[in-house]
Amino acid sequence: MVTSVERLSFAAATVIASAGGVFAWNTGFVSHQAHYSPRFGKTLSPFGRQHGSNARTVSSSSSSTNLAMVVSPPPVTIGGGGRMGGFTANNAENRRVVPEDPRGRPVIKVVYVVLESQYQSSMTAAVKRINAGSNNMAVECVGYLLEELRSDDAYDQFKKDVAEANIFIGSLIFIQELAEKVVEAIQPERERLDACIVFPSMPEVMRLNKIGTFTMKNLGQSKSIVSDFMKKKRQDDGSSFEEGMLKLLRTLPKVLKFLPSDKAADARTFMMSFQYWLGGSPENLEALMLMVGQDYVQTVKDSMVGKPKVKAEDPVLLPDKAIWHPVAPSLVFENPQKYFEWYNNEFCPDAGIDPKTAPTIGLILQKSHINTKDDTHYVSLISELESRGARVVSVYSGGLDFSGPLEEYFYDASGKPIVDTIINLTGFALVGGPASQDHAKAAKVLKKLNKPYMCAVPLVFQSFEEWQSSELGLHPIQVALQVSLPEIDGAIEPIIFAGREGATGRSVPLADRVNLLADRALKWAMLSNKPNKDKKIAITIFSFPPDKGNVGTAAYLDVFASIKAVMGQLEAEGYNVGEIPDSKEKIMESILNNPDAKIASPELNVAYRMSTNEYYELTPYATDLEANWGSAPGNLNSDGQNLVVYGKEFGNVFIGVQPSFGYEGDPMRLLFAKSASPHHGFAAYYTYLEKIFGADAVLHFGTHGSLEFMPGKQVGMSGTCYPDRLIGSLPSAYLYAANNPSEATIAKRRSYSATVSYLTPPAENAGLYKGLKELKELISSYQGLRENEGRGPAIVNSIVSTAYTCNLDKDIDLPKLEVYDAKTDTAENRDDIVGKVYSQIMQIESRLLPCGLHTVGIPPSAEEAIATLVNIAQLDRPEDKIEGLPRVIAASIGREINEVYRGNNNGILKDVELNEKIVNASRCAVRALVDQSTDSTGRIKEVKSFMDDMAGMFASFTGSKKPWTQAIINAGFPNVNEERLVPLFKYLEFCLKQIVANNELGGIMQLLNGEFLMPAPGGDPIRNPDVLPTGRNMHALDPSSIPTTAAVEVAQDVVKKLLEKLADDNDGMYPESIAFTLWGTDNIKTYGESLAQVLALAGVRPVPDSLGRVNKVELIPLEQLGRPRIDVVVSCSGVFRDLFINQMNLLDRGIKMAAEADEPLEMNFIRKHALEQAVELNVSLRDAACRVFSNAAGSYSANVGLAIENGGWEDESQLQEQFLTRKGFAFNADKPGMMEAQAELFKSALKTVDVTFQNLDSSEISITDVSHYYDSDPTKVVQGLRDDKKKPMAFMADTTTANAQVRTLAETVRLDARTKLLNPKFYEGMLSTGFEGVREIQKRLRNTMGWSATAGDVDNFVFEDANSVFIEDADMRQRLLDTNPNAFRDMVTTFLEANGRGYWETSDENIERLQELYAEVEDADMRQRL
Repeated sequence: MVTSVERLSFAAATVIASAGGVFAWNTGFVSHQAHYSPRFGKTLSPFGRQHGSNARTVSSSSSSTNLAMVVSPPPVTIGGGGRMGGFTANNAENRRVVPEDPRGRPVIKVVYVVLESQYQSSMTAAVKRINAGSNNMAVECVGYLLEELRSDDAYDQFKKDVAEANIFIGSLIFIQELAEKVVEAIQPERERLDACIVFPSMPEVMRLNKIGTFTMKNLGQSKSIVSDFMKKKRQDDGSSFEEGMLKLLRTLPKVLKFLPSDKAADARTFMMSFQYWLGGSPENLEALMLMVGQDYVQTVKDSMVGKPKVKAEDPVLLPDKAIWHPVAPSLVFENPQKYFEWYNNEFCPDAGIDPKTAPTIGLILQKSHINTKDDTHYVSLISELESRGARVVSVYSGGLDFSGPLEEYFYDASGKPIVDTIINLTGFALVGGPASQDHAKAAKVLKKLNKPYMCAVPLVFQSFEEWQSSELGLHPIQVALQVSLPEIDGAIEPIIFAGREGATGRSVPLADRVNLLADRALKWAMLSNKPNKDKKIAITIFSFPPDKGNVGTAAYLDVFASIKAVMGQLEAEGYNVGEIPDSKEKIMESILNNPDAKIASPELNVAYRMSTNEYYELTPYATDLEANWGSAPGNLNSDGQNLVVYGKEFGNVFIGVQPSFGYEGDPMRLLFAKSASPHHGFAAYYTYLEKIFGADAVLHFGTHGSLEFMPGKQVGMSGTCYPDRLIGSLPSAYLYAANNPSEATIAKRRSYSATVSYLTPPAENAGLYKGLKELKELISSYQGLRENEGRGPAIVNSIVSTAYTCNLDKDIDLPKLEVYDAKTDTAENRDDIVGKVYSQIMQIESRLLPCGLHTVGIPPSAEEAIATLVNIAQLDRPEDKIEGLPRVIAASIGREINEVYRGNNNGILKDVELNEKIVNASRCAVRALVDQSTDSTGRIKEVKSFMDDMAGMFASFTGSKKPWTQAIINAGFPNVNEERLVPLFKYLEFCLKQIVANNELGGIMQLLNGEFLMPAPGGDPIRNPDVLPTGRNMHALDPSSIPTTAAVEVAQDVVKKLLEKLADDNDGMYPESIAFTLWGTDNIKTYGESLAQVLALAGVRPVPDSLGRVNKVELIPLEQLGRPRIDVVVSCSGVFRDLFINQMNLLDRGIKMAAEADEPLEMNFIRKHALEQAVELNVSLRDAACRVFSNAAGSYSANVGLAIENGGWEDESQLQEQFLTRKGFAFNADKPGMMEAQAELFKSALKTVDVTFQNLDSSEISITDVSHYYDSDPTKVVQGLRDDKKKPMAFMADTTTANAQVRTLAETVRLDARTKLLNPKFYEGMLSTGFEGVREIQKRLRNTMGWSATAGDVDNFVFEDANSVFIEDADMRQRLLDTNPNAFRDMVTTFLEANGRGYWETSDENIERLQELYAEVEDADMRQRL
């Protein structure tokens, strides 16, 4: 009797043998996969079960397999010449089949283009079958992968082949610029071709279809039977194009009866062709070519006159959905009961699997791979899972909606889920193909199953060797289609597990990746099977910059209070948490070790000392770190003999401190263009978590740590990438700020983390204080006495004097204090002065700032909800037909809100007064809404609806107004239109429910319990309230969706304001070049506003393709633009590069389009500079026009922030050299597979810059909150490069409110300092949180100094006033020292450093006081140590 196990071995061997020469150079890899037998699996599975004592023929422990040994094919030429980068090799000749002996038969030529390669072997086999067996025709065939057409050489050969072809076949052509190339090549030949057959693709490609009289030339343009059917299916059930085509096949008889007989025959041929194509096997494709050849190719038809036609075989099709297993006696099972009857009773006993206790992994497969028998990668993963003692149920769908098979096959008869983890191996979103998706449906189906959902990725556009050699990793198109889109469904862990072999196109597994995928899937499964009391959880906190005063760093998060809340929840759910300290301070003290002398403790609490022998034994890659750090233990996280792990165990919970990068204070390492490996202490920490402590999962606590930013590929990690090596097989949950989706996405992709979003503190108005508050009172007095010729001028004099005291003369033109007397001035001039001062202090007062820190699990109070809702209410949302509240209120008095904003910004007194009145009315209206649901504790437990029919009926009977309408009337706007308010307040009521809902603790627990966490967008909750509620699995967005139309409109307005401001300041002259910084999070939050600004400056317009994706650009004609094209030098953050490399492609194409435009140089500064640089650098015009730069792949930031935060810099020249060295890697759309070191081109472009420019898009993160902004600021870099050494003007766009403004950098720094660092509302709010709050204040002081270093735009009074607040005030000084002495010491150091570097001039008395304080703190430290 042949066992199931033997059948599996035989099936694997057969599949491999059928690949022919695929594995000739890879025999060791083959033996590992082909001779697998589940009976001889690992000695012990992760679930503690024995699987037999026999040794395995080839070890499965491939985590240490050298990739070079696994993949070592013959060398290939990348790109085949022409404009091509390091991605898809031109291997079309491997797909060319020419008949050896036509034997007098007519030879037809078939050319095909496909997205993926699995059809290659079937097409080749089908052609060979025809050439060997058909008496009527012979076939020459050549195929192209879509991505290969980027190569000039490949595209030229493709056009030559098409010119000689009889039949063209295309499928899944969904990449816009390549679809255009296909149309360009096929369209001129379409009429000549005997048949042109295109299966689901872009509409413009589908319109090429031609089989006899059957065409799709009107697809998407006018009425046709096919398009009407497709449209109806989309309306009925949301079907994608592909699903519509499949449903059309089933409805074929009904459709054909409406067509004339000849058209019906041709339409039937197309539909039969599609069925054959879907069948995918050599037999099906043979039948397709025979059918089309004999019916439509004239030479074949002529040769067959008088001969009977060959009867076409019916398509051999698998069921649309089923369960598949490689060794099952039946190829597929449509009935799950029959599958498990065979699997549990026959297969599992043979394989040593206990079906009653084994975890079950659900796999989602692509049917085309089964049809074409291209399934080795599936066999490999199934083998590895079963060898570990797991059951497997593998399902497929005939289309690209996989929700049906999940619903049908992943539940038992009672409706209980049978799977513990789901892995999607197709690379596609769960519902929909590359053209359209239904993410809501997908998330609903997955939540019902409620199991972890992993989406592994097969390489499509790269062979293994191309992926392995690429620093970028996964191809950008594939990242967009097969990583970004599944993430929106809620998918985690985009692990590469397979790819194509270059010669045959067959899929092959990558052994170490398959092993990793199997291990991680089973670890996730264990979380739902293991009792909570037995689980071990590692909570990882951060310390950045590395210093004891910074332990527990996280953006806007009260870390230790949040840990206390999490520990409480763990205990409530049955986890063993030991003796939990009863306060956040005690938890903190247990980590810091010595609560009474935190500053003096030589180190944190030591949880474990790891000997170097143990370290090297347990850390396979340890020797790879020696090139950067020498032998272990080194001097980081080390006691000189052992590696030290800091933290504390509480029962089965370990709270550990993640080590730092290690090179923060090393000037030489900061200069390296590429980031160094992690140090030994960092590696030892993660080795400890997984292999010594034995964690079942790790919870990374807050935004953010260093793991996800370690060197390696951008996306699609290999086994040599450090995030992959460090995290190993540990499931990772990552608590991440909801407003930072870009870096959260890096954590998801590079460190395999499932994110849980947390709320940042609600933004409140900054308010006024001290002299600023006095100014407002004076202005209020003036408003009542302005007509009084005695009192009015006196008040104006006081306003001018106080404005000088508050340093407002830096921001507005004030009359000279020494000579000005308002009594001699006109009333109009007095109003003008007061209006400008009023406008300025209103900007300060209304500036939004988050107050305090968030604690996980605590929803906002009613007051905090009001602050958030007021900001949500100010924005127009035209896509939802919602008018902003200020617009409706202004309209009630006949004013247009944008006019009011303009007048306010220009200091027109009546408009400043009106704007404040509108702001107050808005707040009153929102408060009226929230008050209805607020309880006696100031919290909202349930939102009461005032929008239901009953409330409306009651109001109509009584004639009463809604509470918010009445509030607006009471605020002085009696004519407000209540009907216009209805859509907005319905929306605000919904938003209020989202704001007060809270799932942060629940979200953490769902992940730790092995459940599916619902996805949600990250970003600014003001712009996009769908970010709320928090506690969900955060994702970014579909990168091809930006910039949106709304973002383009806002961008054009900002660019107009910027250029007008610059022209006004420069005698009407436009700048020739602007240095621009692009950030990942900003573009997610704003849907691409800053991206659109760059395009607008260059006079380039983004154009959506026929599917609505932004993949094209076009030049705006100069006569329409009305100004010169401005040159732009774009510095992209490393995160932007990772998330939006396709948008970098868009930018590069647009800028080069402008450079190549034949236009006057005085009207096209891009062309002007590119021509000069082409001569200077001896390169082509296109290469000289490269303007999009970033870090090397896998590296992040200019390290300027690291240097300043840690004091690791000698002078400004070092910072500038770091910027040029680390940010000088160019993106080139002609070579899309690499980031190319182009330091000289970068310098040449920067030396022409007149203006530097950045964007502020959110009130939550401003320019002194984080170091990122100044880290990427090139202002002084440009000054050093310019021939005239002139400092460029520096500007910031502020789109944090509906009233978008452009300010100078100096103005923005002053505004930020006044509203945060110097503002009692801010610093008292921070101090109320204790330890973390002092650190937050110090961080803003240090970041302010950062702007001095990179731009020189910090006024002296900022440091002087900060010194007055925090150092001169003895009580404040003591509070800081007592609360966080380490952070206080850093504050003293920052003041001294600012003075020493020449950024702050102050009295000797101040410096002496600071020096004495520093000495006192250091002496106290020394005494404690002794």
